[in-house]
Amino acid sequence: MELVRYHTNPGFEDVEVGETTAELNTVPEEKGCSAAGTRDVDASEEYTQIKPYPGMPKEVLLLYSSQARYRVPREIIFWLTVACTAALVGLTATVIALSPRCLSWWQTSPMYQLYPRSFKDSDGDGIGDLKGILQKLDHFQYLNIKSVWIGPLYRSPMKDFGYDVEDFRSISPEFGTMQDFEELLAEMHNRGLNLIMDFIPNHTSDRHPWFILSRTRDPQYEDYYIWADCNQTAPRPNNWVSVFGNTSWTYDEVRGQCYLHQFFKEEPDLNLRNPRVRKEMIDIIRFWLEKGVDGFRIGSAKYALEASHLRDEPQVDPNKPAESVTSDEDLHRDYTTSQLGLHDLLREWRAEMDAYSHEPGRYRLMVTESYDYHEVEKTMMYYSTPLAKESDLPFNFYLLDLPQNNSGLWVKQLVDLWMANMPRGQWANWVVGNHDKPRIASTAGQTYVALINMLLLTLPGTPNTYYGEELGMENINITGSQDPAGKYNMRASRDPQRSPMQWSDDINAGFNNKTNVTWLPLHPDYSHVNVEVQKTDEGSVLAQYRFLSILRQSELPLYRGWFCYIYADADVFAYLRELDGLDQAFLIVLNFGTKSKMTDLSAVPELPQQLRVRMSTNRANDGKLLQKSHIQTEAGEGLVIEYSSHTRFNPNHLDECFISEKACYLKVLGLLYTC
Repeated sequence: MELVRYHTNPGFEDVEVGETTAELNTVPEEKGCSAAGTRDVDASEEYTQIKPYPGMPKEVLLLYSSQARYRVPREIIFWLTVACTAALVGLTATVIALSPRCLSWWQTSPMYQLYPRSFKDSDGDGIGDLKGILQKLDHFQYLNIKSVWIGPLYRSPMKDFGYDVEDFRSISPEFGTMQDFEELLAEMHNRGLNLIMDFIPNHTSDRHPWFILSRTRDPQYEDYYIWADCNQTAPRPNNWVSVFGNTSWTYDEVRGQCYLHQFFKEEPDLNLRNPRVRKEMIDIIRFWLEKGVDGFRIGSAKYALEASHLRDEPQVDPNKPAESVTSDEDLHRDYTTSQLGLHDLLREWRAEMDAYSHEPGRYRLMVTESYDYHEVEKTMMYYSTPLAKESDLPFNFYLLDLPQNNSGLWVKQLVDLWMANMPRGQWANWVVGNHDKPRIASTAGQTYVALINMLLLTLPGTPNTYYGEELGMENINITGSQDPAGKYNMRASRDPQRSPMQWSDDINAGFNNKTNVTWLPLHPDYSHVNVEVQKTDEGSVLAQYRFLSILRQSELPLYRGWFCYIYADADVFAYLRELDGLDQAFLIVLNFGTKSKMTDLSAVPELPQQLRVRMSTNRANDGKLLQKSHIQTEAGEGLVIEYSSHTRFNPNHLDECFISEKACYLKVLGLLYTC
């Protein structure tokens, strides 16, 4: 026998006790019976004794579903669902519409510049290489760095250590192979890192096939470079001078003309007014973008074009004899830099990069290098405009002058030189060292290294760190020069700031663990100024750099808030970082002076009376509570002070405050919105 599940109908009325079967089977005669003896009643009479139950027939379901007590709740639930869905869609659309633009990858962390010859040697030849960089990717993640700019890797005779390019589409053998490059790039992307390449459009090596063919007047390449009539005895078509000194013209016996070189004579200038040369440059950009690189630093951008009339440059001192003009500082450079058409050229390259920037998270960055010194308005012209996209970041080199004056007022002046001239809505950046300039630890002194890193990492915009600055590495002393610039003038050598990275206190500072060879000498302080040692010391330059790098990304006021000048004197420079709608804010107090200083900020009503030190370059002061009228700092000490206040500083001091993209914080929902 098979047991079958069944349902009990609680609405069924059983027979009363005493009723007979016959009585149950008797059907009373009623009006309306059919001829067959079957009752002809409607469904409402037929099912009056039945309640809804699982498995009920369609007739019963339809009977009860139409009743008000079932229909009304069902309709209420339906319309509530519709209303909630519409509200969610509307809220989502509102959030999207009001949300500020997400910051791009190059805005969210410091940019790290490494000099490939000096970063890490993997094969024991004494020269850094691509596999060495691959081995040290953990270092960038430890520092919370997402953007890495690698110096030139192209095949080169190395007369200018890679800036004299022989082949733009291959890797110099001393750095590795194209496969090594692709493996490095893939692993960087796997780790969320972005690679920025050096792009050198102004010149090539004199061994480049283009130049060799141009010397022989090949019809296609004849005008790839800047040639001018001259002779061997008087090879100076005009008074133009190389960046490294002496005439910028060299006579070529094969062609019987002079070629222009604004740098070394082994680096002839390309003729970027030639459409074929411009196309070659775009093809090169496309080649590396196809590989997957995330951006380019355009080297020597302002030298890309020269005046075609080749007139003499005006002298700075008109009374100086013409034959004595041997330095580029003797000339105004009116015809050899920042020429008409330069920005059109850069916009062409930017447009090509934009074509590869559509994939989410794969924006291609353009950085331009141009030392314009007192002509800061020329540097600002590299920024994009609302009508035309160009450079995302023209490098800001003005903080390189920090060591000229130990003064808070001087630091404010250098910062304001950029902030006051930067076009509205653009993103700032800050540089205190690179491969061409002496290390900041040597020029400013070790006392101020951690302080300067604090300045970099708390100012608005993207900080740029040259390898070793996170440790406080210093220049080395040299007796001879590998750098060709130093072979003409030892004081011009750039070798001192290019010494091998100091990883540990092992042999060769961990730069080369296989042989006792390094392409440049090590600094003798590597036994205690190195990554391995400083990782274990919470008060080290490295540990403080890491803390500030993480803090910068995790705290909204530092990440994308207002920047406001609050105080400056002969010693101290102080500023605020705050965000509208957020009570939390930061006060940065930096003592660039040579003595201890008590700073009184009681005249700033927006600051609460009591302040807490979130971090000091002197660890003994971490966590201290201070009164705003008595903020004590030692020489070279910096404080990141955290406080909470409902009152913002910027609304009443707009002339002292800056923000690139304004956003406000909605505390109730914990999100940012455009305001």
